[in-house]
Amino acid sequence: QVQLVESGGGLVQAGGSLRLSCVASGRTFRNYAMGWFRQAPGKEREFVAVISSSGLPKTYADSVKGRFTISRDNAKVTVYLQMNSLKPEDTAVYYCAASMKYSRDVEGYDYWGQGTQVTVSS
Repeated sequence: QVQLVESGGGLVQAGGSLRLSCVASGRTFRNYAMGWFRQAPGKEREFVAVISSSGLPKTYADSVKGRFTISRDNAKVTVYLQMNSLKPEDTAVYYCAASMKYSRDVEGYDYWGQGTQVTVSS
């Protein structure tokens, strides 16, 4: 069992930056690939980024490539999402998730956090 708690969301102007954190419980964190997903009102949950258990490789959605960076610190059982050059269309609830597989698919993840709201104003 893995429990995930996200933090770092908030309100930011377009062009600004935020860093999301996701702290995991349990000693098996290092065995899991970790993903970030987001869900805007009225839309389906969508893939943002994934990082393997070792830290490489990493994969990003085309919509965030070059602006967002995913990283992890296994000693701190934490995964991060650094978000730069934010746009209003990045507004969503952001979720971290854990999977034994390296996956872009929502269905591939076993554990989810409760989400953190990111709002980007124009």
